[in-house]
Amino acid sequence: MKKFGELIGADTLVLIDFYSDWDEDENSLAILREVAAALGDTAKVIKIDIKKNETLADALRVKGNPTFMIYKNGEMKWRQTGIQDAETLIGLVHQYA
Repeated sequence: MKKFGELIGADTLVLIDFYSDWDEDENSLAILREVAAALGDTAKVIKIDIKKNETLADALRVKGNPTFMIYKNGEMKWRQTGIQDAETLIGLVHQYA
């Protein structure tokens, strides 16, 4: 949990994708790669496996897969469960940057 606090506490905006590898497909990975490429140094794009990080997922009440969150300076700015397209995610990051 401490590492997560350090990650989201940075000045850089963080987009997190909570996923489960049993339900992961190439399309969602391609979307995140597109988002990361478009954002460059504007934000960090992180994937967190729900099963490997159950304590964190429970603490954040992650129930659906995928669940996306945007953090800035340690504060959650946006959260949505369900598949998102690259344009939407890029637009949201720019909105909160």
